[in-house]
Amino acid sequence: MHYCIMLRSLVALHCRIGQTVLPRQRHHIQRHQSLIPYLQNAKCSGSAITERRKFYKDVSISQGEGGLYEISLDRRKLKTPGGKLFTVPNEALAIAVATEWDAQKDTLKFYTMHLTTLCNTALDNPTHRDKDQMITAALKFLETDTICYRVEEPSSLVELQKHEWDPAMEWIEKRYNVVIGSSSNILGPEIPQETNDTFRQHLSSYNFWALTGLEYVITQLKSVILSFGLIDRHLTVEQAVLLSRLEEEYQFPSAPQIQYWGNVEWAHDYDMYELRARTAAGALFVHLASESSTVKRKLLQD
Repeated sequence: MHYCIMLRSLVALHCRIGQTVLPRQRHHIQRHQSLIPYLQNAKCSGSAITERRKFYKDVSISQGEGGLYEISLDRRKLKTPGGKLFTVPNEALAIAVATEWDAQKDTLKFYTMHLTTLCNTALDNPTHRDKDQMITAALKFLETDTICYRVEEPSSLVELQKHEWDPAMEWIEKRYNVVIGSSSNILGPEIPQETNDTFRQHLSSYNFWALTGLEYVITQLKSVILSFGLIDRHLTVEQAVLLSRLEEEYQFPSAPQIQYWGNVEWAHDYDMYELRARTAAGALFVHLASESSTVKRKLLQD
């Protein structure tokens, strides 16, 4: 049910930024609660090519060797930019990726195929990292976490940070029984080793694919705290993004959502929607990559 709620939010979001989910796909997704539509703002695993003419009509999935799922375009099996056979660990993720490909129209817009890109990253592993290295990289963000840094003035922003960020800080410290703290010092708070150890142990519980998505969410929000809140379903995508952009959104004392938050120009709103889409993509990828259930049937057949 949680996935469906996030899905509806994403559909509404994509409509606002000029994209829609095809009716046939929406019906199929509603039948499988762990599915999401195509997402945006991701290039094809580092490729300079962001668009090309569509070269296929039909998209399907099938289960191959080792129980892995494959994507086929007109019966031609999809491959990664690195030349590997494109396979995903479960059918839920396969359906979501196939939906991205089926949603493309006359032109393939790879920057809208966010799940495909994350899968390519997990499969090709272009940086040649293992789980421990990924966890270390993720924890580096804790040292510069967005909500750990507080301003000393103006007083209105000081109060806003306290009012909006303190609840998230209190939640994560209680949830994981850790101490983090905040600071107005440019060096930030000193994170206890015990806190790092606790988070490292928690991150170790994720598989490599889920870590790929989680690290991406962290880089988008520039916050381990907000990312954990989102993945643990304590925060919604909208809440996590707004909290990550608190100082950017702080403009003048006349905002409808939160006092002192300004609703600037259309470009500002577009950036907000883009960040929501990227963050939602990463968060849902974490859940889909952790999904173990399967549905033994082909996708997107008339």
